[in-house]
Amino acid sequence: MNQRRFRSFDHFSCGPQWASNDADCHSQRSKNRFSFPKCTTTQKTNESTTRSTPNSAASLCSFTGLGFPTKMAAQNQPSSKYKLYLSLFFLSWFLIVFLWYPAQKKATFQLSNPIDGQEPTMDPPNCDLGALVYVYELPEKFNVGLLRDCRNLSVYTDMCPHVANRGLGQPLPRMGSPSWYATHQFIAELIFHARVERHPRRTWEPGEATLFYVPFYGGLHASSKFREPDLRSRDALAVEMAEYLSQQPAWQRFQGRDHFLALGRTAWDFMRSEKGKDFGANRLLMLPRVMNTSVLTVERHPWEGTNQHGIPYASYFHPSTLDEMLTWQEKMRRSHRPHLFSFVGATRTGVEKAEVRNQIVKQCAESTRCNPLRCARGASECHDPVRVLGVMSQTSFCMQPPGDSFTRRSVFDSVLAGCIPVFFSPHTAYTQYEWYLPADRRDYSVYIPEEKAGRIEEELLKIPSDEVARMRNNVIDLIPAVTYAHPNATGTGFRDAVDVALEQLLKHVRSKLQLV
Repeated sequence: MNQRRFRSFDHFSCGPQWASNDADCHSQRSKNRFSFPKCTTTQKTNESTTRSTPNSAASLCSFTGLGFPTKMAAQNQPSSKYKLYLSLFFLSWFLIVFLWYPAQKKATFQLSNPIDGQEPTMDPPNCDLGALVYVYELPEKFNVGLLRDCRNLSVYTDMCPHVANRGLGQPLPRMGSPSWYATHQFIAELIFHARVERHPRRTWEPGEATLFYVPFYGGLHASSKFREPDLRSRDALAVEMAEYLSQQPAWQRFQGRDHFLALGRTAWDFMRSEKGKDFGANRLLMLPRVMNTSVLTVERHPWEGTNQHGIPYASYFHPSTLDEMLTWQEKMRRSHRPHLFSFVGATRTGVEKAEVRNQIVKQCAESTRCNPLRCARGASECHDPVRVLGVMSQTSFCMQPPGDSFTRRSVFDSVLAGCIPVFFSPHTAYTQYEWYLPADRRDYSVYIPEEKAGRIEEELLKIPSDEVARMRNNVIDLIPAVTYAHPNATGTGFRDAVDVALEQLLKHVRSKLQLV
């Protein structure tokens, strides 16, 4: 910037009108960098060019410093009109330098509906919330303290490899990029916390905030207590956390209605009913104080979750830059897809959703157009991200029946792979992720009711090829918004799952509190 300012002074004092005296100008500038040189004008005659004396009335650069006249200039005072012109010039110049240049900011951009065969258009992302987010510094027992016992955070598996790298898990060097990790499906709450901690709209002053984030690792705590028979003990930490919040001044202002939690497990794990079978859930989301808050969860209760909002399951891709995102999207657009449909999953027994899965597995086995990846407990190819994405990226349609609950992480794996999801229940996606998915489900997915689940291939073959291409393009466009960017990334240039959640939360809270 300083060099740019010096060039502006030089151009005025030694411009084209006095070009013949450039050597004198540069010599003088070396003596006093901030002074205008004593330039001489030139007068052209018919045969030659002669130098005028410094006393020439045309000499407009006999000034030193920042516009103060020398003795010589005092002898030949320019007219008041020239003084006025000079004053206006300097005033304009200072306004331009000090008001315009500081206001310029480095722009970041995101992909906007690229079309096959055309250059992608770039629109500035709506990353400025217009509000600040306060992150509670909770006692460690409510979040990071739980990680010290990572081996016992789940009754099913050792979570130590999965909580590494702020929840990203172990790197996947086979993917050829540092942005890929073997991320656990129920770990979104750790990644969300890491992202908000470094978010540009974070504030350390509660009085400045519009949103208040409570980084309680409720999902990890719940999974560590699934087999705890003592219900009071199972609920204890959640009850203690709610009591702690209620004592905070920021909470008391609106009784928590501007507060939110982010949970990496389904709402069912926090809504134990006094009736029916006990599956190991606690009552976090049934606590009156928590019901005042907004709760982000990978699966909301479709009927009772009025304060719950669906956020994506964490997949394997965590880019730091827009270039990484665009490169992956382009790779998925160009991916050869020889298979009509695929199913990455296993059959179920003892649940009402088992019939749909059984139908899918049967039809896939009988069809030459299906590419199945059978899953089983324990070691399985379904636990290998490279294998899962390999199958999906070679397929046009990915079957997404309900799992143990309505939703499954595989939905977001298929989006990441550019594979059009096929749903058999509206609660697998349509009633869950309205912040992230288009309102018209036909833009990005296929819905097959359960009564038609026995004719999957027939239904898919009815869709014209140009419609399939349009839907796939829309699916690939969704990748940035359902992806959790790397926690260390700043200025990614695209809106990730956390950015979208904060933007939508702000609208929700302002509406709830009737704030402008």
